[in-house]
Amino acid sequence: MNKFVKNFLIWILILIGLFLFTQRFTGNPLNTEVQDINFSTYVKAVNKNKVKSVTINNGTHVINGIYKDNKRFRAVYPDGDIHIVIRLLEHNVEILASEPTSDWGGVLFQIFNVLPFLIMISLMIFAARRGGKGGLGGFGGGLNFGKGSPKQFKPDGKPTVTFNDVAGIDEAKQELEEVVDFLKSPEKFNRLGGRIPRGLLLVGDPGNGKTLLAKAIAGEAGVPFFPMSGSNFVEVFVGVGASRVRELFDNARKNAPCIIFIDEIDAVGRRRDSSLRTNNDEREQTLNQLLVEMDGFDGTQGVIVIAATNRADILDPALLRPGRFDRRITVNYPDMNGREKILLVHSKNIPLAPDVNLRTVARGTPGFSGAELANIVNEAALLAARQNKLAVNMSDFDKARDKIIMGAERRTKMDENELKNTAYHESGHAFIAYISPQSDPIHKITIIPRGNALGMVVRLPDRDKVSTTRTELISHIKIAMGGRAAEEVFFGEENITTGASNDIEKASQIAKNMIIKWGMSDKLGFQSFFNSNYYGDESEKISQKTTEIIDNEVKEMMQRLYSEVRQTIFDNRDKVEALAKIVLEKETLSGEEVKQVFEGTYCENQNKLTEDKGQLPDFTLGGLPNSNETQEIKKQNLEIPPERLLPVPTN
Repeated sequence: MNKFVKNFLIWILILIGLFLFTQRFTGNPLNTEVQDINFSTYVKAVNKNKVKSVTINNGTHVINGIYKDNKRFRAVYPDGDIHIVIRLLEHNVEILASEPTSDWGGVLFQIFNVLPFLIMISLMIFAARRGGKGGLGGFGGGLNFGKGSPKQFKPDGKPTVTFNDVAGIDEAKQELEEVVDFLKSPEKFNRLGGRIPRGLLLVGDPGNGKTLLAKAIAGEAGVPFFPMSGSNFVEVFVGVGASRVRELFDNARKNAPCIIFIDEIDAVGRRRDSSLRTNNDEREQTLNQLLVEMDGFDGTQGVIVIAATNRADILDPALLRPGRFDRRITVNYPDMNGREKILLVHSKNIPLAPDVNLRTVARGTPGFSGAELANIVNEAALLAARQNKLAVNMSDFDKARDKIIMGAERRTKMDENELKNTAYHESGHAFIAYISPQSDPIHKITIIPRGNALGMVVRLPDRDKVSTTRTELISHIKIAMGGRAAEEVFFGEENITTGASNDIEKASQIAKNMIIKWGMSDKLGFQSFFNSNYYGDESEKISQKTTEIIDNEVKEMMQRLYSEVRQTIFDNRDKVEALAKIVLEKETLSGEEVKQVFEGTYCENQNKLTEDKGQLPDFTLGGLPNSNETQEIKKQNLEIPPERLLPVPTN
């Protein structure tokens, strides 16, 4: 019998049993509309003229009657009652007689009383017989509580995902090519006595391509791929996770060579607690079974376990020892060259206009993961499609990047005073960023609400950074303070707003990290208190006096830097005010325009002329440009290659 049909029938039996079991203790299981009454109640109802009609069965001595309000009742009259008919006739009750038959209703009544117990006993016997195949007393065989069969991807001649689909993480790919060689030709390694690592742990922040790498290995080697999430092993029922681990490895051995991929392994591989608490007993049993299974297969079998996590620090040490997960491969954020390659991969099926320079897009997206870069390409394509364009141009990529960084625009009409306050607030940020040493260049300033922010100054680094200097950290704190300082200088201390709440939080966090995490404290020196009680971890407590020193130093640093920023804004209030007025008028300025305002070279007409001159003609689905425009485009070598254009729809 089909496994699905068998499971379906079992669930139907369970539901019927539960229904009958409930009916057994809540009322008549056959007909809840018929009321069972005793004989004396029946006689009183007849004497009070409440009975409309009755049906008498002489064989079973059962009276089935109907009240005058159409409600039904059932009674049994005693043997030898000779007045039963006379009593009914005296009160004008309609009398019907049925043939003497066996009391099938009583028989069914007894059957339905016993049936729920029979079904429950049968299910328990069935579960006991299937006990070896499931974690919950055998329900794993019939109800799939214990089985979590992973989806198996078998190669079909042409791999769906290969290393060509993975870009920007070349170092990780190089380490994994050895695994592909082993899966393709294991005899090359076995000939010299070499043993391929049993387990590979991919560590990296979300979105950097850990899952994609695992699929690419299987695609390159052309072997089955068993993906499963760590959370799929953990259930509320004891023994289910261990059963699923056994089943997963059994299936893998049958299909060797193959790859087992466990995503988010920290869900099951978290460090075991040394206390006597047993609230996570099921998770620990699952982890123990995983450790046993990884020890139980030979490295020459061709089964490789690949796991992914972004929290390698909380994994159990027994899981990370050699012989289980032998190698740890870090999947970092891509650099500028890697980001350009990722953009090329995700835009290969998207028509691009001639002005699109993916190198420029990559330069303006430092710190972006592969998933975020794919999202930029997708958002740019959606923006172009929304405007009925034939191709995606550079302005679409810029808008998509701004949308991801700053959030979607909210064209909410703000109060005039609130709008003015926002303009001066953002201008204060921009000026401090402009004069701060080692600050990232200003990309854009806007007072158009985006996300939860009423305005924003966006700074984009012009290069990839691995570390941050103390001067840069001080600059970040001052830039965050610039908005509140501008509000206080131009509107007075009594008119400052809550718009700086996020700025204060960021500045305070940087100052606190400088002291307790990065050893940049003037009073405490080269020490770290990051894993201390100050951060809520009782593993390494610090004294109350040290805590007071940390708090006081953070406070002194914040007050000193804010005084410097406020004085700087006051001394240069003419420049800040000039930028605020232009921002109020134009709502958004580019970083170059902000620089021109501060240098006194800003000319609105000149900027508009330059912008219009360099803008690519906007091809829409409404039709192609006329012949004169086409000739002008050809002179500027701005033709869009036909193969990169979307087809023009015909009516």
